[in-house]
Amino acid sequence: MIIKKLLQAEDRFREIEQSLTLPEIISNNKEYSALMKEYRYLEPIIEKFREYKTAEKNMQDSDEMMRDSSLEAELRDLAEEEFKSYRDERDALLDELKVLLMPRDPNDSRNVVLEIRQGAGGEEAALFGADLYRMYSMYATAKRFKLEIVNINETELGGIKEITVNIIGDGAYSKFKFESGVHRVQRIPVTESNGRIQTSTVTVAVLPEAEEVEVEVNPADIKFESCKSSGAGGQHINKTESAVRLTHRPSGIVIECDQERSQLQNKEKAMKLLYTKLYNIKLREQEEAIASARKSQVGSGDRSEKIRTYNFPQSRVTDHRINKTIYSLDAFLDGDIDCIVDELIAADTAERLKGEQNEN
Repeated sequence: MIIKKLLQAEDRFREIEQSLTLPEIISNNKEYSALMKEYRYLEPIIEKFREYKTAEKNMQDSDEMMRDSSLEAELRDLAEEEFKSYRDERDALLDELKVLLMPRDPNDSRNVVLEIRQGAGGEEAALFGADLYRMYSMYATAKRFKLEIVNINETELGGIKEITVNIIGDGAYSKFKFESGVHRVQRIPVTESNGRIQTSTVTVAVLPEAEEVEVEVNPADIKFESCKSSGAGGQHINKTESAVRLTHRPSGIVIECDQERSQLQNKEKAMKLLYTKLYNIKLREQEEAIASARKSQVGSGDRSEKIRTYNFPQSRVTDHRINKTIYSLDAFLDGDIDCIVDELIAADTAERLKGEQNEN
């Protein structure tokens, strides 16, 4: 069954390769972009499949040599060793191909809307919110993603009560999607005079950005208001009323956008964020419908889940979903978070693969 799927994928890959050379495709940006997206998805699968076929061919050649009675015994023994080696290589490649052929999360290639909010702990929680924003900014930059602040509400001490950021780049959601949840920090606050360790929390939400066509919005259901920035001052202050507050009456969603100089630009960003939030309500309803049938090892990503603890006295980061602990907190807060992100992706892949095998 899997070989049949791979042969079909190889045929489709060749078809796309030919299509991408046609002038009528090249001149059609939308169609060309869609084909390139499919091409990039299939390319690693086909490369791995070609490695598999090479290993299979080498294995067959070695098998023929093993059975050739005209060869010296020493050469047949050598062929047998090669046969076992190529067989192991083939089997390992087949396991990799099974993972590559798994149904993708359709949102993985999307841009991300990242929301960070102060939780329990007052000013200390806001300061840690700023630490998390810095961490995600450095991680996104390392991945060559672009960041755009939509709205920010800062404190006088440099903390962040709330921030909404667009993270733009192919595959952004696949890298950030497991960051949703409650992040807990344990440290001595800068505002604490007697040196006691305090536990504070920050909530993070990661939303795949939606396209307008995916959600229907009635313009009559939206109330727009002009307002001033809610920030504490500094470079983010908005001296004119170019900021926008959008209220979507049916859902009760309220969005503020204050980072652009033009009210029109802020309005466009707010509308884009509204589409994303409505799309994610729709997505969550679909996920809840199948949650009882298959629940990922790394959790549902719901904000109510405490997903990670950052312990400063021990320089420790613990992800509670996969029971992973590292003792390099400074590097982690500098954006070096792949050590946990990659294991979260691997755990989710293993769980989904197990579900696929059970269904089959």
